[in-house]
Amino acid sequence: MNEGGKSDGRVVPAKPANKAARAAAESVEGRRPAEGSTASKTRPGRRAGHGAPSALDRVREWAISPKAAAGVDGVTWAAWGQDLEANLHDLHRRLHAGRYRARPSRRAYIPKSDGRLRPLGIAALEDKVVQRAVVEVLNAVYEAEFRGFSYGFRPGRNPHQALDALTVGIERRRVSWVLDADIRDFFGQLDRDWLRRFLEHRIADRRVLRLIDKWLAAGVVEDGTWSQTVEGTPQGASVSPLLANVYLHYVFDLWADWWRRRYAHGDMVIVRWADDFIVGFQHRADAERFLAELRERFAKFGLGAKTRAGRFWVRRITISKRMRAKLREVKDQLKARRHQPVPEQGRWLGSVVRGHRAYYAVPGNRTAVATFRTQVTRYWHEALERRSQRTRIGWVRMNRLATRWLPPARVVHPFPDARLHV
Repeated sequence: MNEGGKSDGRVVPAKPANKAARAAAESVEGRRPAEGSTASKTRPGRRAGHGAPSALDRVREWAISPKAAAGVDGVTWAAWGQDLEANLHDLHRRLHAGRYRARPSRRAYIPKSDGRLRPLGIAALEDKVVQRAVVEVLNAVYEAEFRGFSYGFRPGRNPHQALDALTVGIERRRVSWVLDADIRDFFGQLDRDWLRRFLEHRIADRRVLRLIDKWLAAGVVEDGTWSQTVEGTPQGASVSPLLANVYLHYVFDLWADWWRRRYAHGDMVIVRWADDFIVGFQHRADAERFLAELRERFAKFGLGAKTRAGRFWVRRITISKRMRAKLREVKDQLKARRHQPVPEQGRWLGSVVRGHRAYYAVPGNRTAVATFRTQVTRYWHEALERRSQRTRIGWVRMNRLATRWLPPARVVHPFPDARLHV
């Protein structure tokens, strides 16, 4: 990790060879040694806080985001950024003098694809800045520690890489049974006492630990009423993804890696994205024993998981609920943009289709991407038809407009083995 924001190399999770003679020939999960800046920032027993000033200086590069929601203080990025240098220096002085106080998070809810609401904790602006600076420092510490099969919320890693690693691991290894698990309400159930113990394994700087304690103990404000939170970490706070990865690194990653080396009788692959993970097994007996012991392990740390186990079929497709939700959003936006010039509508719709394709156009999912583009074209045609009762737009002209402004449906992501260079 000798470049800013660059993670260790991606790996395909796999169980080491049982026989020494085959070990050299088999590809096993591993990591490149951490290089450069990782070793120079924080070492065991050193104080992580030495890197905080330089990390705070880097806030200038990404601090201003006009679309960011305001916290309980009501201060926006645009207003705070008008005097950015003075505000940063003042915040820095208060941090070192011990006069910085964390504010409670503002409770907000966003709809989920299944119709339920997801609670978010929106931090005050200064808390966001300090949290991002601390995350910069701690990433340098923990990126050298995290396992290769952990992909969620890590620098240089994304969901496509996690799915590619899973696909290649299953195709290249003898996997007949799969365990698919989702930790129930993980961000709300995370045990803070255990989290503190885990952090103290690698962080010796008491100032950093006190900062994290302040954020966790600040509570939340909902409808003008403050309430204390005794467990969990606010989902939506800048520091929460890193804290979640640290917690699961000790609760799940290290244990699962140890279990694989000690008990698995056949091949075993692991891929984790935040609080979701998939484990593949060659033998059903291994899968059943792992699941039973995993439940015991999670119970010790106050966690529960929704699990599915059985045979499988590797396929990546767009979730229909998410596609319908996005298409409804496009249709509503078209109503508001109905009387804009056609080129302006075309440029906006082109960016929508292009963004959808950039994420969902993976091998095997071209049909779903083409369906999305076709439906966008139909909604656009309806919007243009309703602009006037006198002029009708035939499909010959409509297809010409779609061809001109909407990018074609094609696969833009490489096949998994090509992305992972295996």
